Amino acid sequence: MMRRLPPLRSLEAFLRTVRLGSAKAAASELGLTPSALSRRIGQLEAFVGKKLFLRQHQQMKLNDAGEAFFSVVAPLMDELAERVESQMDDSRILRLRLGVLPLFGSQRLFPRLPELRRLYPLLHIDIDSMGHAETKLGDTIDAAIVLSQGPDPSLHAVRLDHNQVYAITSRTVADEIGGVPDARKLSRQTFLIHNDLPESFTAWKEAVGLKSLEPAAIDHFDSGQLILEAAAQGLGIAIMHDDHFSRSQDERLAKLFDVEVASPYSYWFVCRPRALETRPVRIFHDWLVNANL
Repeated sequence: MMRRLPPLRSLEAFLRTVRLGSAKAAASELGLTPSALSRRIGQLEAFVGKKLFLRQHQQMKLNDAGEAFFSVVAPLMDELAERVESQMDDSRILRLRLGVLPLFGSQRLFPRLPELRRLYPLLHIDIDSMGHAETKLGDTIDAAIVLSQGPDPSLHAVRLDHNQVYAITSRTVADEIGGVPDARKLSRQTFLIHNDLPESFTAWKEAVGLKSLEPAAIDHFDSGQLILEAAAQGLGIAIMHDDHFSRSQDERLAKLFDVEVASPYSYWFVCRPRALETRPVRIFHDWLVNANL
């Protein structure tokens, strides 16, 4: 007699909640209300006969039983998904679920995708640009291009570039500040910091000899495109990469000071090692590594 299995929808709710680190985020990904997600997880807990989460102040954190359950079940669910995919008709469309930050996508990836389409017309790509890509690998996405100091060592990772940190602002603001770092002038400015580049500002301050600089304000952004537009509009000084500046080709923007600052961050291609055994990931990986985007 075949053994009973837990509802797959409940397992999916459990896995996404763990990998995204948030019940709210998991509910959004699955198109569920928080209460519906909670019911699905409750069904799984009823099936296994034990609580899997600690629930405190609307937060859900794995307890010891949940940690043990996740460590056993997650790899098996990943393997099941890969095995089902391996049995699909090769003449069908190949589907890659890819995490990409919007600025990398618009500046570097999309201009080259027609080339990939000509080589592999059956390969189609679903794009997730919401960030936190490493937590979604093997769940809602197959692979990602991330901006990182260094990905999780358990992942397959390929470094795609090396960068310099630039202070970028409007030409008007650049003219007001001048060509020499001046703590008094810079302390009156607003700096624009990307959420994925928090250490870049520290590296830049040290390089220009103003380690203790305290600006008037620091505004945080989760979009590279918006941070460059804010800088172009004179709303502050964006701390971004040389590549972001040069590829924007925006004549409204100017670089502050002629100083070399190695960035702590690079773009990386990442996926789970087993994902390389799937055809869509392998095709994209091999093309990307050789494409020199």
